[in-house]
Amino acid sequence: MTAAEGYSVRRFTPELGTWGRLTARDSLVRRVDWMLMFSGLALSVVGTALVWSATRNRDDLTGGDPYFFVIRHAIFTTVGIALMAATVWLGHRTLRGVVPVLYGLSLVLVAMVLSPLGSTINGSRAWLDLGGGFTVQPAEFTKITIILGMAMILAARVDAGDREHPDHRTVVQALGLAAVPIGIVVLMPDLGSAMVLTSIVLGVLLASGASNRWVLGLVLAGVGGAALIVSLGMLDEYQVARFAAFANPALDPAGVGYNTNQARIAIGSGGATGKGLGEGSQTTGQFVPEQQTDFIFTVAGEELGFVGAGLILVLLGVMLWRACRIARDASDLYGTIVAAGVVAWFAFQAFENIGMTLGIMPVAGLPLPFVSYGGSSMFAVWIAVGLLQSIKAQRPLSA
Repeated sequence: MTAAEGYSVRRFTPELGTWGRLTARDSLVRRVDWMLMFSGLALSVVGTALVWSATRNRDDLTGGDPYFFVIRHAIFTTVGIALMAATVWLGHRTLRGVVPVLYGLSLVLVAMVLSPLGSTINGSRAWLDLGGGFTVQPAEFTKITIILGMAMILAARVDAGDREHPDHRTVVQALGLAAVPIGIVVLMPDLGSAMVLTSIVLGVLLASGASNRWVLGLVLAGVGGAALIVSLGMLDEYQVARFAAFANPALDPAGVGYNTNQARIAIGSGGATGKGLGEGSQTTGQFVPEQQTDFIFTVAGEELGFVGAGLILVLLGVMLWRACRIARDASDLYGTIVAAGVVAWFAFQAFENIGMTLGIMPVAGLPLPFVSYGGSSMFAVWIAVGLLQSIKAQRPLSA
């Protein structure tokens, strides 16, 4: 490199298979998807404001400190961004080599939830208590390992040039890898996470080029499995009641249908521009439970109105659009599958979370990506962004 070419940086290149020196014109900065990054940051900033509004007068939760949840939410976001940067630095191809270790670790953590170390919150035994008021939800990280594990299996022979599409044996292996953690999550029972994991599996299969018969068969198997789970009584009574309330919104409005009814009132009362941050009567009156986590969209609807809630939808849409572009332009099938898995994850979880507040989806304990309070969720979604950024960075700039 001559002096006229300017300074250099280090970046992973597919051609070299290692971190090589690049001129400033071809730096990693040029390869970052800034629209994706900005959308995630904007959602986290909006989420910080909504978490503050939802918890500032909750002395029963904050111990009298109105900034308790906001500070922790900011810390979670900062750590999540650091994990994203580490993921980009390592690269999704490097992580491909340690997928078996990551998958095994995630299985151990998920299984530990069913042991005496597990903690039950809101009726679901889905957390590990770390002490000091901190908990971790292993199912959030299982989303990542299922995406990476299935991508590794489905893309192995295709990227090697042995086949054009995954064969039936390969698909069975990939489904077997996903079935184990999903089965454990169902046993918790954490129905919301199980639904997200299933949507990830469908998205991964569609992106892999596997036969559509597998996708159709998986959908039919999912419907049959859900019916079997209900008939065997594997769901808790409150989960069955949630589905009953979804099917009949007028059922028990003061009981199981209370959350959804109050959420609709909160969102509908916001009008076009909302009542103002911290001024929502439903929010300050604590009529909607779990407003800092599962029902945080109701705070946006009431206090920021249609405009503010619409902004959240736009930002989520931008993230999905950029992730789809990354999946389309990936230099190998492995990158395409990983990006598509993240798209399926974000799309379904956002739709389910917002849909349950509007009454168009059953209530499930799922946070709104980047917005809801929660460390495990925040760490996982930012790691996923890191995977997307890595896939984009490790392809030719002309792509």
